[in-house]
Amino acid sequence: MIPVNDFRKGMRVEYEGGLWLIAEANHVKPGKGVAFVKTKLKNLIDGRNLEISFRSNESVGEPNVNEAKMQSLYSDGESWHFMDQASGEQIQMRIEDMPEEAQFIKEGLDVSILFYNDRPVGITLPNFVDLLITYCEPGVKGDTAQGATKPATVETGAIVQVPLFVGDGEIIRVDTRTGAYGGRQGR
Repeated sequence: MIPVNDFRKGMRVEYEGGLWLIAEANHVKPGKGVAFVKTKLKNLIDGRNLEISFRSNESVGEPNVNEAKMQSLYSDGESWHFMDQASGEQIQMRIEDMPEEAQFIKEGLDVSILFYNDRPVGITLPNFVDLLITYCEPGVKGDTAQGATKPATVETGAIVQVPLFVGDGEIIRVDTRTGAYGGRQGR
């Protein structure tokens, strides 16, 4: 059990039978009455958000979570398949359960998979991935406004805003946290 007085931002807890991430934890000690912890929780399985206040003498469960370093193998259109390089064990995660992350996964990418009760529930990508541009409109001559961008489709199907000078067939670095262009590779 985890006492609510130990709550910190970023901790994972088990509450009402689910896995929750503490997004905020404010410890409040009113002049009169009992101290409490006002929290914002995010469910790591279904994405729900919850705001709740706990009395300072309460406790919540400690979740059975672990992370494993794995490598992406392939996508069958509905799921991505991953392999633990140490044991050779393979798992799959549905694309609909990780829509933001799936748009930047490519074969051979090293990722970290979060398991809750031995079931994969989350994925952490590297901060940056290098992706090939498969389609990009050419920049219009004379359109030299500072900071102008255009959409480019990368090998994973994601659309990234890139500067006008970037074209088809180039490899770019993409920030997986924001989906932002991070520069050209091989230059």
